[in-house]
Amino acid sequence: MASENSDGQSLRKGRLGVAGIVFFVVAASAPLVGMTGAVPVAMLAGNLTGTPGTYLAVGLALLLFSVGYAAMSNKVTNAGAFFAYVGKAFGPKWGVASAFASILGYVTIQLAIYGFFGGLLAGQMAGLGINAPWYVWTLVAWALVTGLSLLSVDVGAKVLGTLMVLELVSLLTVAGAILVNGGPEGNNIGASFSLTNIFAGGFGGGAGIAIAFAFASFIGFEATAIYGEESVDPKRTVPKATYWAIGIITALFAIVSFAMVTGMGASHLADKIVEYSSVNKVPLANPAAVLFAESDLYVGHWLTSIMEWLVVSSLFAGLLAFQNATSRYFFALGRSGVLPKRFGKTNVSGAPRDGVVLTSALAAVVIIFFAVANLDPILNLFFWMSAVTSIAIFLVEIFVSAAVVIYFMREGGENVWKSKIAPIASAILLALGLYLLMSRFNLLAGTVPDGVDPAATDSAWKMNTLGWVLDLSPFIAAGIGYVVAMIRKVHHTKMVDDVLS
Repeated sequence: MASENSDGQSLRKGRLGVAGIVFFVVAASAPLVGMTGAVPVAMLAGNLTGTPGTYLAVGLALLLFSVGYAAMSNKVTNAGAFFAYVGKAFGPKWGVASAFASILGYVTIQLAIYGFFGGLLAGQMAGLGINAPWYVWTLVAWALVTGLSLLSVDVGAKVLGTLMVLELVSLLTVAGAILVNGGPEGNNIGASFSLTNIFAGGFGGGAGIAIAFAFASFIGFEATAIYGEESVDPKRTVPKATYWAIGIITALFAIVSFAMVTGMGASHLADKIVEYSSVNKVPLANPAAVLFAESDLYVGHWLTSIMEWLVVSSLFAGLLAFQNATSRYFFALGRSGVLPKRFGKTNVSGAPRDGVVLTSALAAVVIIFFAVANLDPILNLFFWMSAVTSIAIFLVEIFVSAAVVIYFMREGGENVWKSKIAPIASAILLALGLYLLMSRFNLLAGTVPDGVDPAATDSAWKMNTLGWVLDLSPFIAAGIGYVVAMIRKVHHTKMVDDVLS
């Protein structure tokens, strides 16, 4: 593979360091969006005060995954990451199957963010007297994201870095103010981090719901290896970036959610969440109001006003991050012969041109469909697509954990912790997470039959037809990928020579 982009078939080298990759990955997790959207729901529908501990536990579980993932990145440097890792261990057909599931996950999360972005910005702009449908704002973001992605990845990293720093500062400012104040009942660490409260309600109830939301909040951390080809010394940069990304996301969610519990008071948490988030007596209709109410109380409305706009920038950062991730998967598939060869080409800036264009085209088609069908950008586009993403990514992560074990059993070169213990443990924990995500898909996506309360303990696996289709779509995508690999006659040698080395 060329050291420079002279042949148009390799991504430009040396454009990203650890910080640049971490910016992309943490931005993809959209922490401000998670704190305003996922955390209040995880608390009220899940294990209440134990939610901060749940985020910490899930982060530790994903650190186990990252041990084998980082070890594999030392052996394989490829823009297709999961695709390459699974292909190395199980052969090209399974590699392509995992790639199709991964692409579905990244395409749907970007679509979810487009919906949230358009719906949120339409409301905020209306407050300024500028009225336009949600899809107008979404298409403006779409054009900007496409343009930045075509320019080059380091331009995107600079944009993401600036937005992410502002986002983190605002969250930590609120958390710091609350924890210094102590809230109405003081800083009760045991209420949030004791095992009893973390597992309150059991896996079939509150704890399982909170775990499902926590796992979903980490989507995007695994993108570190995707940027390996464009990084400085990928064998060192990718592992460091992976650990830093998971560590930052884990610490941020655990600390800020603990501050939220402290600010409302552990014994009155449920009542306060209902009070803050209700619209027309419907709880959680506006979950962002929970964090904003605490910002008003402990810092001042001036910061809340800033945060309301930082949510928009956080969403935009996520759009750009997932655009880059998806386009690089298409690039890897084009270079391997799964997709037409033109997808394996880059432009003069070193960006995977046709991958960017295809990613944007898919997004445009879905956005226009939802607009024409008059479907809600948040209740439909955001919740449906984000729930699919959660299933897709964790399905592939289980494949990767197994691939790490198989690869090092065959090739050797790593110690037993990195090659067996950590990846096997992560596969078990991820399988548990996948089960919980799929069983609670009705709550994540809002796809329940009439008369079923998705938050009820006995509502697991109760979904309408749309819910089942969406819930199983990652498995369907993987199956299609396997068939495509057979039809395209993707051979192991070809993958090794052109993609995986």
